[in-house]
Amino acid sequence: MIETVVLVTLGFLFGGMLKGATGVGAPLIAVPLLTMFYDVQTAVVLFAVPNAVTNLWQCWKYRQHRLEARFLSRMFIAGATGTLVGTFLLINLPAKLLTITLAVSVFGYVAFRWFNPDWKMSMPLAHKLVIPVASVAGTLQASSGISAPVSVSFLNAMKMDRPQFISTISIYFLSISFVQLPAMFAFGLMTHEYFMISVVSLLPLFAGMPLGAMLTRHLSKEHFDTLILVVLSAVATGLLLNLR
Repeated sequence: MIETVVLVTLGFLFGGMLKGATGVGAPLIAVPLLTMFYDVQTAVVLFAVPNAVTNLWQCWKYRQHRLEARFLSRMFIAGATGTLVGTFLLINLPAKLLTITLAVSVFGYVAFRWFNPDWKMSMPLAHKLVIPVASVAGTLQASSGISAPVSVSFLNAMKMDRPQFISTISIYFLSISFVQLPAMFAFGLMTHEYFMISVVSLLPLFAGMPLGAMLTRHLSKEHFDTLILVVLSAVATGLLLNLR
């Protein structure tokens, strides 16, 4: 029991470090690690409050770097709609299938980062793709806890500067939380115990964020990205090896 608490705390701590360094990515470490001790459904539920709070904070911090309202509103609505579908899948799909989906999602993100580091998307194309991409990503986020293979890859391809990227992705993840949290309470997924654990997990997550920001000042972006991809690959492999 103590070992589980320590490892889960470290998962949120490292997730916070990744978010502090890049503005995104906390679920990429925390959710797969939680899934190694709980099922995917529980892991997604436990991360719901930290996801909402940290992205709300980043939305406010980077509010001066927002993209145009038309793009953001379409992304927000599509993400919220996809979240409804994803929450239904979270409730009804078998735990093993959700675990496989999570592992494949992580591997998909790693593969994209390795093989497409320089691909750039034009703004007109982004406007055309934002609704289907945000819908699929919302479904992935709500059902597996991770949407980075779609959401982060899509926004990263637009080659925005870091503040604008963080502002945009935070608004998107907030659209997911806007639907996800009420749905979890309505369907009985978010119990009083899970809610308290989710709130307490904010402590290591917020503790890790300034550490991540500090780490990027002493480690090159290329080395840091490589380290994260290796860690994610190891976690995803562990998920598949521990299927039961």
